[in-house]
Amino acid sequence: MLYPLIAIIVGFFLLMWGADRFVAGAAGLARALGVAPLLIGLTVVGFGTSAPEILVSVTAALQGNGEIALGNAVGSNIANIGLILGVTALVAPLMVHSNILRGEYPILLIASIGTYFLLFDGNLSRIDGMLLLAGLIVAMTLIVRMGIKRPQDDPMIAEYEAEIPDDMSKGTALGLFALGLVVLIVSSKILVWGAVEVATALGVSELVIGLTIVAIGTSLPELAASVMSALKNEHDIAIGNIIGSNLYNLLAVLCVPGLLAPSAVPEVLLNRDMLVMLALTLALLVMGMSRKGQGQINRFEGAILLLAFVGYQGWLFVSATSSGNLS
Repeated sequence: MLYPLIAIIVGFFLLMWGADRFVAGAAGLARALGVAPLLIGLTVVGFGTSAPEILVSVTAALQGNGEIALGNAVGSNIANIGLILGVTALVAPLMVHSNILRGEYPILLIASIGTYFLLFDGNLSRIDGMLLLAGLIVAMTLIVRMGIKRPQDDPMIAEYEAEIPDDMSKGTALGLFALGLVVLIVSSKILVWGAVEVATALGVSELVIGLTIVAIGTSLPELAASVMSALKNEHDIAIGNIIGSNLYNLLAVLCVPGLLAPSAVPEVLLNRDMLVMLALTLALLVMGMSRKGQGQINRFEGAILLLAFVGYQGWLFVSATSSGNLS
């Protein structure tokens, strides 16, 4: 099992490295083409930070490992809120100032609930995949419209102005974009191979591997981006990265196995994992929109989110060991 473990570690490292180049190249190219930094941040950056999840799900679906794709999408959303926002808030309490960001919260909650009921019949079909893709288009259209109609003093404008490069040539941006994409494709294949081999060796279900090792690993780019944004006092970007990533995970990542390799949805995913995801999403909305419109995720709330994530991981372990089968 040594080689599969090495493959997982190498795959994670390459995913982080490739995602960073992919996002930088995509953002630089969009800026060079005249796209406003705010719109780049609301769309391109969110897609870029979810690129590892998307590529891993494409690879897993094409190889017939649909449960890894399902677990990756749901598990990444749980990790994004519980682990990443929890750790980020412990590092630096997060204040929500942006009206655009407050408008994104209900979109994420509606998408989360809609996805749950879409999968409630226990199947992820091509029709479900098309509906999820349509939902992604609708969600992105709403977010872009909010960005276009935003107040000129919305703090997210200044934060993205400072972060999106404005001195990158089209050639450099295109090169970084292409390099990042190639590395993401290769690393996703390495990671999925390693994950499947580990699951087989340990007798662990691919769903649990997707919910734990793969989900946490593919969420590492969001962790790095959110912590760095918080340390730069760019709190709205730190939270916005998570909201955007979770939207893409549900609507873009989950639609992949539906379109490429329709499959059954494990009952435990609906009754346990998606309910945890919905609870954490609701908690994020309450924290982000409370205090008379001035949302905040303080260190205490960050600790609650992190403890919830640790408790969920413990729940997975206890359920597995008590049943004698990690599924």
